[in-house]
Amino acid sequence: MKEPTQALTEATIRQHCKRLRMPTMGMQFGKLAEQAVREKQTHVRYLEALLSAELEDRDERVVERRIREARLPRVKTLEEFDFGQAPQISAGRIRELAEGGYVERAEPVVLIGECGTGKTHLATGLCVAACRQRRRVRFATAAGLVNELVEAKQQGQLSRLLGRWSRYELIALDEVGYVPLAEVGGELLFQVIAERAEKTAVILTTNLPFSEWIQVFPNARLCKALLDRVTDRAHIVETGTESYRFRRTVESRHRTKGHGRPTGDVSVTPASAPP
Repeated sequence: MKEPTQALTEATIRQHCKRLRMPTMGMQFGKLAEQAVREKQTHVRYLEALLSAELEDRDERVVERRIREARLPRVKTLEEFDFGQAPQISAGRIRELAEGGYVERAEPVVLIGECGTGKTHLATGLCVAACRQRRRVRFATAAGLVNELVEAKQQGQLSRLLGRWSRYELIALDEVGYVPLAEVGGELLFQVIAERAEKTAVILTTNLPFSEWIQVFPNARLCKALLDRVTDRAHIVETGTESYRFRRTVESRHRTKGHGRPTGDVSVTPASAPP
């Protein structure tokens, strides 16, 4: 049982840690002190261990906050991506991108491929990697961002919204090309991307080759200008045409059938698989 003086001292230390916003030190100073005594550590070594625990926990909280603020549709990491199911995608190239050099150099990344080929997973994984580096990241679908921009313009808040988006070190725009944009929407999306050119990084996923972007951006001059900015110094990754998720579903059904259990018909088609 602790002496009253010791208990009071520990309560005071916890209060100090709370005021200094060092919750981990407040929780672990006692445990680490006992460990220091057992291992006959110096006071300096004990202090180092205590500060290291606080910094490590603080770093973890920053990463968690960055991931939460990125508004990812699902938190998917590159470690979870099955490169064996997508042999046309270079795992080494993606891992090199994940190191973050393209963010520092403000270089675009464009993921091009059909539905179900892993574009969104890769974009999300690169966003998570950037969040782990404590970068400010934001993920959105192209249509979702356009709707947000149009609404802000109608309410006279466009400049404020554009300013908020400009502060992200990396933005990822998913599904560029899935929904044709009205001219005003195309202009607003161009404005977001053009203002980031050579300043901050952007990731785009699309199911359309560049030659067909005119289907999404009906203004030919704007479309050309957008492509100039998107492809300049860009890392272009082609994810292919065959949905690996469709193939995985079929293989799973075949394995189940091999164990003698009823499977039913495979109703998923490559065209209906999500991006």
